[in-house]
This record gives sequence, structure tokens and C-alpha cells, in this order.
Amino acid sequence: MPFPDLVHPAIDAYESAVQTPADFVQFWASTIAEARALGGEVSMVPAQTTLKLVEVFDVTFPGFGGHPIKGWLMLPRERSRKLPLVVQYVGYGGGRGFAHEGLHWAVSGFAYFRMDTRGQGSGWSTGATPDPVGSTGQIPGVMTKGILDRNDYYYRRLFTDGVRAVDTLIDLDFVDAERVAVCGGSQGGGISLAVAGIDDRVKAVMPDVPFLCDFPRAIRVAGRDPYLEIVRFLAQHREKAQTVFETLRYFDGVCFARRSKAAALFSVAMMDDVCPPSTVYAAFKAFAGTEKTIVEYEFNNHEGGGPFQDRQQMEWLSRRFL
Repeated sequence: MPFPDLVHPAIDAYESAVQTPADFVQFWASTIAEARALGGEVSMVPAQTTLKLVEVFDVTFPGFGGHPIKGWLMLPRERSRKLPLVVQYVGYGGGRGFAHEGLHWAVSGFAYFRMDTRGQGSGWSTGATPDPVGSTGQIPGVMTKGILDRNDYYYRRLFTDGVRAVDTLIDLDFVDAERVAVCGGSQGGGISLAVAGIDDRVKAVMPDVPFLCDFPRAIRVAGRDPYLEIVRFLAQHREKAQTVFETLRYFDGVCFARRSKAAALFSVAMMDDVCPPSTVYAAFKAFAGTEKTIVEYEFNNHEGGGPFQDRQQMEWLSRRFL
């Protein structure tokens, strides 16, 4: 397979042309304030598992619109002090999965939360959270759900859910509010960039092969879905391109990266035809935090570093938080 995008040295010179909207900060501040004002009930129920060294809780918290959002909270059973928190967001089409999956953070001494993804969770991992909000016509998938209006766009709800997850967990008596990290792969990486760009309480962000970055280039370069959902939508709605790209500026990882003050550990796969590497580098170069690192996997597609990157993350975050 040939490399599907720019490679070195050409990729080193590429920078995104996406312009951050003038009211970007206000849009997200009012969105989050509105969600917080609605309040809602938080439920934490012990999960029934066979795990002996890890406590697991089935959590429900209020997300965008006060809608109930699910997640798994995992804690080392033996703990004598407050724990650093890792919140993970899930890739496109997936959900929170099963409680026994993804134990490496909890068994390494972190409080770990894996948030469910509203309206997804049937593509490759199960979910339990519906998206109760309707929208105008869309291509199958969620990429074009509400895309003609920034206030109705699907990712306004999902990114708000991500911030509200941090709201729910950060004040728990076993969590150290000064040691909060967010992470995720692909869509989860895009959500983590958004949350780190909105919420200054996040001190570290670890986006792997992040999706939802540099939309104008990604839509034109990606060889596979989900970006191609937008291509198919525009092929039918020929007159809506300007409206679509204006909406997407409010949800672009490049714009969120410009606002984050967290430390960052990115990863990129140079043969990735789902999230083109130039779009990942666009977010990385735009990232405003003074401490940022990117790990490159030259001969991998969208699977990226997999367990190799898991190890990189654990070592990187442990040096900062443990």
C-alpha cells in the first residue's frame, strides 16, 4: 500500500488553514454553562464482575441537555490516597464495552473512567446510551447529524458529554483534581482534544491518531469513512458546502488545540487513510501547550501504535502523575 498522504519533509511544512471562529470561546462557554445549569442526577452502582483487585462502578451522569450518559469507573481496590484520574473517550461506532476491558490504568494506580458514546456502540463495541435528539436529514452515521446548524450538530452534544464526565468525577473524594488526564483513539482522540481545549482543569491529553481534525483537508484526502460520510452528503447537497464547513469550524480539533494548556502526547500513523497524518500533524502543530510530543508509527494504518502506544502513554503519564 502506498503512503496515502504527505510524508517527510513535505508534512513538516504543512499547517492547517482552518480559522478559529471569532465567537468560538463564547460558543463553547455558553454550551457548557447551559448543560451545567440543567443539573441532573449522578448514579454510581457497583458493577457485578469477577474482578478482585479492581472496583468497578456503573456510572450514569447528566450530559448535554441533562441526558443520561453511561460509563465505567474502575479503581484499584487497595488505595491509601487520592488518585490521578484518566478519562477515556471511545472511537467511532463503539461504546463503553464491558466492565472488564481496559484494566491497565486502574491496575497501574489510576482512577479510570471510560465514557459511553451517545447513539453509537453497535459498530465494534457495545454501548448503552441513546441520543434522544432528532435532526434534519443525514447520511447514515453521525458525521452529518445536524451538520447544517452548529447548535444542532451531533458533536456539540458529544463534546459536552465529555466535559460533563470530568465535572462528575473531579470532585469525588478519591480523585486528585490537580491530576486529570483525558485520552482516546480516533474519535476518542478528537473528543479528548475538545475537552482539553474547553476545560483548563485537564492537565494532560493523549490523543491517538485523532479524528475530527482539520476537516477541510481530511474530507478531501481521507480514503475511508467516516469523513467520507460528509463527502456523500455534499454530493447530494451541492449548495450546502459553505454552511457545512462553517459548522465544522466550531468542532475542529485544530481550533481546540490552539486553546489547550495541558501537556500533550499525540500519536500518528503515516499510512493512515482514515485520519490522514497531515491532519494529525495540523492539530499537533497548532497545540498551544508548552509541552507536547508526537510518536510516529511509519508503517501502520489506522490501528496506529496499539499496545505500543498504550505503553508510551502509561510511562509518559506516570512520570507526571505518580
